[in-house]
Amino acid sequence: MSRWEELTGGTSGEDYAARFAALAGSGKDMHGEAQLCAALVPAGARVLDAGCGTGRVMIRLAELGYACVGIDLDASMLAVARRQAPELPWIQADLATFDPAELHGGADFDLVVAAGNIFPLLAAGTEASVVGRLAASLRPGGLMVAGFGLDEAHLPVAPAITLPEYDAYCAAAGLTLVDRFATWDAHPYEGGGYAVSVHRVPQRAGS
Repeated sequence: MSRWEELTGGTSGEDYAARFAALAGSGKDMHGEAQLCAALVPAGARVLDAGCGTGRVMIRLAELGYACVGIDLDASMLAVARRQAPELPWIQADLATFDPAELHGGADFDLVVAAGNIFPLLAAGTEASVVGRLAASLRPGGLMVAGFGLDEAHLPVAPAITLPEYDAYCAAAGLTLVDRFATWDAHPYEGGGYAVSVHRVPQRAGS
């Protein structure tokens, strides 16, 4: 069982959506993740939203012209996403066991985005497998961007993954760190309890 399932019981979709709707209603910008993604790859690019939840990030990216696929294990979250954007492809699957080759449109995404503390909330011991499968979903030269908390102030659970551990998982999957930010607004990372990391798959030789 993932830490997310332990925390929510897999029934928090409506509450999660309501919380973000309230934040949006208060005037808070809810699209920082999508804005950073749009700065990384051009409109029309294929984006895999890993741990897409209720679809907040993916729906915005689709509005901006990206070809998106969402994947999440939590049926309650996906129910909200499908209701809000039934025309988009939403896949219920475990990030630790899904087959990248069976994704909608195949495994040649330009960008994988993992927002919302995906990695600290995985089932313990599956982190390397998840990184490997997400890396395998990318085309040569593709990017993976992941933002997550590193301390108790930025997480709903005890910290479960460090940046060196995450970088090691990425390196083992053939990914290279190209940038790291403190926020989705791309402020420079200088230490602290939250990081947004951008890793790249190498280009094929001669490409």
